[in-house]
Amino acid sequence: MDNRPIGIFDSGVGGLTVTGRVLQVMPNEEIVYFGDTARVPYGSKGKETITRFSCQDVRFLLSKNVKAVIVACNTASSNSLEQLRESFDVPVFGTVIPGAAEAAKKTKNKKVGIIATAATVRSGAYEKEIKKADSQIEVYAKACPLFVPLAEEGWVDDEVTYLTAKRYIEPLLEKGVDTIILGCTHYPLLRGCIEKVAGENVTLIDPAYETALKVYDYLKERNMTRTLEESPEYKFYVSDTTDTFDRICSKALEKKYTAEEINIELF
Repeated sequence: MDNRPIGIFDSGVGGLTVTGRVLQVMPNEEIVYFGDTARVPYGSKGKETITRFSCQDVRFLLSKNVKAVIVACNTASSNSLEQLRESFDVPVFGTVIPGAAEAAKKTKNKKVGIIATAATVRSGAYEKEIKKADSQIEVYAKACPLFVPLAEEGWVDDEVTYLTAKRYIEPLLEKGVDTIILGCTHYPLLRGCIEKVAGENVTLIDPAYETALKVYDYLKERNMTRTLEESPEYKFYVSDTTDTFDRICSKALEKKYTAEEINIELF
């Protein structure tokens, strides 16, 4: 058994959607969440900066004695995962590999679309992993930079968001994709608008759920699950206090939690 918490970090508050999936799959586990709200978004930044920020995020989580780290941020997962695994003596899980594997499994016509930040698309990480699973799959990626601010603003079911989704997703539909990966933790918050544009014949893949399952399997196989019967504690930290955390937390976790502000530059 290992009663230490699981650490989760994201470039902002989108990772709360991953946290929600983790709590769904592992309701007895304790969580320490960090959202780098002072430096969001990571998706418009270069690989070196993303990796430097991600290393600071992991060091903070390790200061809270976590037993594993989930890189909820798809941008960090696609650009910095290998470096994080090499740099820290703790299991580190990304969202890309589980999401890509599920998309490869679900597509029927072998045409998969990816919507993500510019940095995630630029990395080619999802395409690489999908091709590993099935080299015959055609992959089409589309950067959707406006989705993050729309989600952070809380415009999850708004005409502006719907029109933006049409602009981003219709080119993928014209390619004939039958599966689309929501390649950013913020995007599940906009799922309603995305589904409306994509239509009922397109399967949307949320890598968060597949990631949570993978982490659970890892912990269970190694006897690292939490065994205490007391109700688990969830702790949330941000690098800048904004109204966004409260708004997204209520939607993603269906409950309000308080986030403590910390200076991430100290790590």
